[in-house]
This record gives sequence, C-alpha cells and structure tokens, in this order.
Amino acid sequence: MHLSRRLIAELIGTFWLVLGGCGSAVLAANFAGPVHGLGIGFVGVSLAFGLTVLTMAYAIGHISGCHLNPAVSVGLTVAGRFPARDLVPYIAAQVVGAVIGAFVLALIATGKPGFDLVASGFATNGYGEQSPGHYAMGAAFVCEAVMTAVFLFVILGATDKRAPAGFAPIAIGLCLTLIHLISIPVTNTSVNPARSTGPALFVGGEAISQLWLFWVAPIVGAVIAGIVYPAVAGRGEAVAAVGARETA
Repeated sequence: MHLSRRLIAELIGTFWLVLGGCGSAVLAANFAGPVHGLGIGFVGVSLAFGLTVLTMAYAIGHISGCHLNPAVSVGLTVAGRFPARDLVPYIAAQVVGAVIGAFVLALIATGKPGFDLVASGFATNGYGEQSPGHYAMGAAFVCEAVMTAVFLFVILGATDKRAPAGFAPIAIGLCLTLIHLISIPVTNTSVNPARSTGPALFVGGEAISQLWLFWVAPIVGAVIAGIVYPAVAGRGEAVAAVGARETA
C-alpha cells in the first residue's frame, strides 16, 4: 500500500481514537440527564478506548497496520516489524489526526451552554495536581512506561504469525481497555503521545508543561517491549501489521 494511503488511514484512525475515547470522557463519563445515573463512568471510558482501537484495527489494519500511536510505531520499529524510514511520517499523521479529533470534540463539547473547556480538563493527562488521584510524577512515569510496554508486548504477540489468525484486534482492544481500568486514576491514561497531545493543545497551561512525560514514558516502554518480545519469542515469521500477514 502506498505510503500516502497508509498515512491517511493512520490520520483517520487516530482521529477516531481521540474523538471516541476522549469524547466518551468529556461528553458521557459524568453525564447527568433527565434520568439520574446515565453517565458511563471510568469503566465506560475504558471500554470506549478499547473499542476505538478494535473497530479501527478491522477497518484499517490491512491498510496501515492501525498503529494510531507514536509509541506503537516506535516499538514495532525496534522489534523489526516496521521500516524506520516510515516512522516520522506515521508519527506526524497520528499527531495531526489526534489534533483534528480534539478539535471536533471541542466543537461538540462547547455546544453545551456553560461548558468550560479548560475547567473540564478535556480528557488531558497529568501528574501531581493534574492527576485524577494526585499521583506523583515518578509514579505516573512508571505507570505509563509499564502499561505501554505491556501494550506493545500484547500487540507483538497477537500479531505474530504463529498466533491465532484474525483475533489480534480483539486482544489489543481488550488490553487497552484493561490498561485504562488500571491507570485512569493515575494519569487519566495516555500510553499514546498523540492522544495526549491533541487535547493538551486546546487546554494549554499545565497540560502542555507536563506533556513531555506522556511522550517520553510511553516511548521508553515501547522500546523495552520491542527488545523483550523478540528475545522471548524469537523473530520468526510475524505479521508486519494488525491486518496483513507478511514475512518480517
């Protein structure tokens, strides 16, 4: 598939991840409608993020590999599953998609009278006072690095040619759901630098000043997984992407 088509697919996929995942947090997590208790809560938000990846994996996995995440692209490159020459274009497409997703979400959210985008937090990630549970920077870094490492390990395993065919999107989507169930209280869950960047640009302030952690920690975790998985499983024949079966 030509690079331009793959980049468009990554942009669309990351747009959907931010609009669907962050949108569930901003619009539906604490919704109080005419019937009390209709908000989906953090469990619903966790499921929403998993569903965005699962649905897009089936929709564009065969086009771009459905990375939707700079850390995933880095981890796959380290593991020998993705060409280094395409890494920067993929990351750029993912960030642009995330920003567009955040922009559309902002247009929708601000349509409600009295909605304050900055005061709402807009599903941004953070540590210290910006952490939902007020976790310190060190705890946030460890959480993001470890969760991303596990996420990449699952991706590499699920997309290995020796794994059961056709089930990778389900395993990956459920893994992301579980990661959110664990880490929303700590950092509001990033494990994805693009996902963190989109909303942060609209909130500014501390969301921007703390954004470095949500680039560095996920990439550190991805690099670790990219080294560990081949050491454990061997390189063998593997899927280069979620939706395509190629020889690595």
